Formats: sequence, C-alpha cells, structure tokens
Amino acid sequence: MMPTVARKLDSGSYQLKDQVVAINRVTKVVKGGKNLSFAALVVVGDPTAAVVGFGSGKAKEVPQAIRKGIESAKKNLFRVNLTQTSIPHTVLGRFGSGMVLLKPAPEGTGVIAGGAVRAVMTSAGVQNVLTKSIGTTNPHNVVKATFDALRKLKNKEAVASLRGKSVEEL
Repeated sequence: MMPTVARKLDSGSYQLKDQVVAINRVTKVVKGGKNLSFAALVVVGDPTAAVVGFGSGKAKEVPQAIRKGIESAKKNLFRVNLTQTSIPHTVLGRFGSGMVLLKPAPEGTGVIAGGAVRAVMTSAGVQNVLTKSIGTTNPHNVVKATFDALRKLKNKEAVASLRGKSVEEL
C-alpha cells in the first residue's frame, strides 16, 4: 500500500475554533530557586470542514502558553475522513501506553467521550461517536492516540480502490 502524501493545509482558509485540553504548571529548579512556567495543550479545528490539529506551548504566563499552543496546532492540521455525521468505521489509535477506540454511532447519539477525546471529536466535527480511552489518562498521550485513530480512518473510495472494486460493490 502506498502511503498517502499529506499536503499542508492552510490555516487561514478555515474558521478554526480552539479548545484548551490541559494546562500544566511546570517548575525548573535553578541555582536561584524555582522558575515557574505553564504548558498548554490545545486542539484547534473547523467542524464544518472536518479539519483538526493539536499543539502545545510553554510560557511564563497562561495566555502566552495558550497562544503558542494555538500557533503550533495550526501548523499540523489535517482533514478527517467522515461520513455525514459519524466516522466510517471502528478504529483503534495508539500512542505510548494510551489507546483510544472510536466506534461509529447512529444519528442522535452525540459525542460519547471523556475530556481530551471529546475536545478532539467536537473540533473535528464528529457529531455521533462512541469512544473508549484505554490505558493512560495523560492528556498528551490520549490526544496523540486519538489523532492516530483519526489518521487511520479510510473513506469508501479508498477501500474500493484497494480492493479493486467499485463503491457500489462494497
């Protein structure tokens, strides 16, 4: 199977909404004492275009950390393969000890997800999905596992061409 070459999406052409997933106060111990700073994990996405990305930023103050996280997230946007309101098939994403299971759900179910996974799903524009986060609860690893799962989603046309069939045959 040939890996698809992901071309960079332009963040200016979308109505991106940002969502802060986690803010962490971190300290660096130096000779003069402790240096406080803040680390922010941010998810940005355009629900109407099914585009989503995440990033993290560190700064001395929370607003600057969030701003840096948003800038970082805009640099790694990608498009998610969706059906009308859900995902096309069940998929398992992994990162480190974190695993995220995504299952398609019928109309009217809503986003059944916890914290970090919910932020990614709503930003991506998924309206009906069942999720289960397995393993770690670390928001960074959970978000990365969710993105791994979203990247594994295939649309019907791609599956049909892999099998050498038409979309109607599937």
